[in-house]
Amino acid sequence: MPQAPVPVAKVAEPETTADAARLRASVEKLVSFGTRHTLSSATDPKRGIGAARTWGAAEFARIAKACGGCLTISRVSQTFTGPRAPAGVVVENVLAIQPGTGDPGDVVIIAGHIDSRVSDVMDFSSDAPGANDNSSGSALVLEAARLMSRTKHRATIVYALLSGEEQGLWGGQLLVSDAKSRGWTVLALLNNDIVGGTRGTNGVIERNHVRVFSEGIRAAEDLPGQRARRAIGGEDDGPSRALAKAAEDFARRDVGLIDVKLVRRPDRLRRGGDHLPALEAGLPAVRFSVAIEDYDHQHQDVRIEDGRKYGDTIDEMDFPYLARVTDLNIALAQRLANAPAAPQGVVIEGAMSSNTTVRWQPVNGASGYRIAWRPTDVTGWSRSMDVGADITSYMLKDVVIDDHFFGVAALNAKGEASIISFGGLAPTP
Repeated sequence: MPQAPVPVAKVAEPETTADAARLRASVEKLVSFGTRHTLSSATDPKRGIGAARTWGAAEFARIAKACGGCLTISRVSQTFTGPRAPAGVVVENVLAIQPGTGDPGDVVIIAGHIDSRVSDVMDFSSDAPGANDNSSGSALVLEAARLMSRTKHRATIVYALLSGEEQGLWGGQLLVSDAKSRGWTVLALLNNDIVGGTRGTNGVIERNHVRVFSEGIRAAEDLPGQRARRAIGGEDDGPSRALAKAAEDFARRDVGLIDVKLVRRPDRLRRGGDHLPALEAGLPAVRFSVAIEDYDHQHQDVRIEDGRKYGDTIDEMDFPYLARVTDLNIALAQRLANAPAAPQGVVIEGAMSSNTTVRWQPVNGASGYRIAWRPTDVTGWSRSMDVGADITSYMLKDVVIDDHFFGVAALNAKGEASIISFGGLAPTP
């Protein structure tokens, strides 16, 4: 007699702070604008990039009203010209700025580009729903603003909807120049681009982690700087990589957060995102992107061809997954916005000695410091010790400089840490 089939237990979705239904509603609204191509209409109230940006600004304004005016809405624009906009186009970023209560000049940015495209990057009239690329990142930014605006933070937080990414990373360039003109010290840029899908082109589903891309050798370093980093072995420890490691470490310590796969490249091969201009300017920046990509549903005309579906449509998305990526962004941004700035001028001394001395410059508002070290054959920090705010030099006994890497983070009164600044060699007298 045949046995009855064993019922398959339904796996419960992890609880999230971010609201998957709200994220879906934001993506649906963005898709409803038909196309958000950077060259599409900036004035049509219902269709095109202009309507999408105006809606985004209105959403920020609604959030600002709910928090008693805690957000300042800013629409920053500049004309760009290039191969993908030969006649020039006005690129506009929509920002919501939540001023910090301690050091408002220190800034953490959560960003995502709002523009979309189809197969032909110059086609600004066809429907380009851009559900995953990148309504997902834009929805994440809005949800982060809604949740994080409920509390105050030491540093300023900027929620950024960027334009012109598909035409030349122009929104990222505009964000960097805007930050410079405002005198911001950018502690971190978290760029979210394609963060809402879990099925790959080959049908494989991966929901357990998100990729975080970061640079090794710094784009902003000149040749002597790169040689100095190579000499000390710091290729894996620039500010961007330190930020990615912080995300990885934070996810590992909090069992409720999605796992992080640290990708030791600035971005996907021969592709790019709005964090790259920040890296070129020397700012700590990373890109969050899905664990596995579906290329049939990126940069494609919406169509069915030989029975195969193409196009970046909302039915290909996974909103509980997007909620988990949103939670990770929020947790990391809150930690960095509440911790002091990362120490500067971290140097190590101890050649031909059994001991290593680590020195650093004092950080305004730090309640203490965390000295971290690891063997040279290990990528993650394995040892650490905390010292008081009055200490900016410490000798680690029986820790040989040739066999270890060193770094220092600044701590607040709650023990929340900045990213770790890698220790280099002091300049030769």
